[in-house]
Amino acid sequence: MFKSLRVMIIESDFYARHAINSYLAWDRRTRVKHMLPSLEQAYETLSELPELEYPEVILLDAVLLPTPELAYQHVTKLMNICSPEIIVMAITQDENIAREVRRAGAKGYVLKEDVSLQISWMVVWAQDYDFIVTQHTSNIFPDAAVLPIGRDYPELTDRVRQALMLCVVEGMSAELAADEMGLSPHTIRTYIKEGYSILEANDETEYPKELSPQERAFMRFTALSLSTIDDKLKQDRSSHS
Repeated sequence: MFKSLRVMIIESDFYARHAINSYLAWDRRTRVKHMLPSLEQAYETLSELPELEYPEVILLDAVLLPTPELAYQHVTKLMNICSPEIIVMAITQDENIAREVRRAGAKGYVLKEDVSLQISWMVVWAQDYDFIVTQHTSNIFPDAAVLPIGRDYPELTDRVRQALMLCVVEGMSAELAADEMGLSPHTIRTYIKEGYSILEANDETEYPKELSPQERAFMRFTALSLSTIDDKLKQDRSSHS
């Protein structure tokens, strides 16, 4: 479960590029090796890398694939260079581009909004499927695996959830989160402690001992719904029986 996948991010938007990197950095199953704003820089970087350092996963901004022809061309070129698992991430879906990236050998076509905080889980989860989509791209490929929704923790109050979001996901200190929420740092620390307990109580996963409490909390807070995954696995088994 904790094999570290080498990831390359090719994302045109500066803020999106760094947000994706920060989310992946909290999960030791994914390791971002390169963050690049263009395909040209990606090709240049790949040409200088030894094969042992090739990315295993490329998260590719669909904005950089403006036409179906270019989408097929670029995905094919990346596949020929290093055979990565390419997941194209779009803001809005384009059926023609989606079909061309799959034809070229991509691993998935997803909407960024659907993925959100679950991006590291998506990268790992995708390893078990031929092609993945998210809820709003599933209409294009009925045969593809649909990314499960994020795991729900109904025991978390809105305040505790907000404190976890600020301190665990965004990495704020208790003092900064306190200013943001209009509370005392002591209250924020109490919320975080309560949140950690709730997350742990609802997750039976065994994590490596070297993971910090914050790393474990991040993985739990951003996890995919286990019940949805279990339902999908049951459907797959029944369809092949």
